[in-house]
Amino acid sequence: MSTAAAPPGAGPQGSPDDGDRGSLRAALGGLTTRGRSFLAAGVAAAVCAYVLGQADLLRVGLLLAVLPLICVVVLHRTRYRVAGSRRLAPQRVETGAEARVHLRVDNVSRVPTGLLMLQDHVPYMLGPRPRFVLDRVEAGGRREVSYRVRSDLRGRFPLGPLQLRLNDPFGMCELTRSFSAYDMLTVVPRTEPLPPVKLSGESAGYGDGQQRSLALAGDDDIIPRAYRHGDDLRRVHWRSTARYGELMVRREEQPQRARCTVLLDTRGIAYEGAGPDSAFEWAVSGAASVLTHMLERGYSVRLLTDTGSSVPGEGAEGFTGAGRSAADSTDAAGLMMDTLAVVDHSDGAGLSRAFDVLRGGHEGLLVAFVGDLDEEQAALLARMRQRGGAAIAFVLDSGTWLTGGAVAGAVEDRLRTLREAGWQAIPVAPGVRLADLWQQAGGAAVQAPAADTYGGWA
Repeated sequence: MSTAAAPPGAGPQGSPDDGDRGSLRAALGGLTTRGRSFLAAGVAAAVCAYVLGQADLLRVGLLLAVLPLICVVVLHRTRYRVAGSRRLAPQRVETGAEARVHLRVDNVSRVPTGLLMLQDHVPYMLGPRPRFVLDRVEAGGRREVSYRVRSDLRGRFPLGPLQLRLNDPFGMCELTRSFSAYDMLTVVPRTEPLPPVKLSGESAGYGDGQQRSLALAGDDDIIPRAYRHGDDLRRVHWRSTARYGELMVRREEQPQRARCTVLLDTRGIAYEGAGPDSAFEWAVSGAASVLTHMLERGYSVRLLTDTGSSVPGEGAEGFTGAGRSAADSTDAAGLMMDTLAVVDHSDGAGLSRAFDVLRGGHEGLLVAFVGDLDEEQAALLARMRQRGGAAIAFVLDSGTWLTGGAVAGAVEDRLRTLREAGWQAIPVAPGVRLADLWQQAGGAAVQAPAADTYGGWA
């Protein structure tokens, strides 16, 4: 939400060249077509009256010429103040969904306003520029209007600044004032709800299969900590309290949270075509859906791209959403959605940087959304499987997305390479739903062998 106010007699705050706009010359430049026509007719009538020696015609000419000038002076000397604010509901919206923008104009002066023309600057991707007419706002009064915006493209779009056009009652003069404040609307990828399938090699968040960070075998194994507001008093450890001189409590078992890494291939050479229905947009939307789904299941997740970069501001080792509360998961999901809202093609030619990030250590579940792969990149992606437990790859052949055909033979070879390395490799055809592919990955995992050389399928 943004708010701005106008100083007395100068219009809303933040106008460019406020000094020039406050001058009488700038006010004369605000003459409308009607005002200029009256002024020209008055000057012409005065000239004709002088040439023909007609006093009555001279009076008519002076009246026509003076009327727009009086309107300019009156509008220029207007002494009311106007405050404006904008509120977005919501500030983050999925592609194809609508957001409502609420505008509020307050007359904070002691005199009523005249006719106000309200206009908000909106990028063309969000729709036409909204315009409103406000008829006389009383002293201390306010007016509220709203409009809707919608975008089929991801991104961050500025809304504003808000503009006011002041008109005199005769329509002779029009002055424009601009507020300085603006708001940012974030359009994130559309997410698809995924079925809660059991994937091989994974653990169910806080459920079975999780390692415990602390053992409570007896009093000798207890590691106390300082009391925090909200702790259960039944956990107070009196022996440690007496030793340290402050209230101490027993630390409970803290399960190690399951991890999931979502790899998004953003290489420009891996995708063809553009627009909301392109293969790249499907991959971005798929990554967003998996991230949201795994956070809801209690995972610590990490968004990784082919450039080796992940979401800024994440927790330890690049994972985020490590908190147990729903608010932590919501904040983590919002941070990743904001990143995916602006992600674009990279200039890289390979996945080596992502391979370096995944190298060394168990990374848990790995879900990859990749575009076209050559033989070298397919082999490199296959080796990433050794760095984690279960691994699922959604392979998009952008050529089939442009032609609407079936998966080509070269793609089948890449899928075979990944499957031989232990990946659950699934081809993605145009128009397919991620939920169906996710269900397919879970069904195939149940039929997988108990173990393999790449160590992870259960």
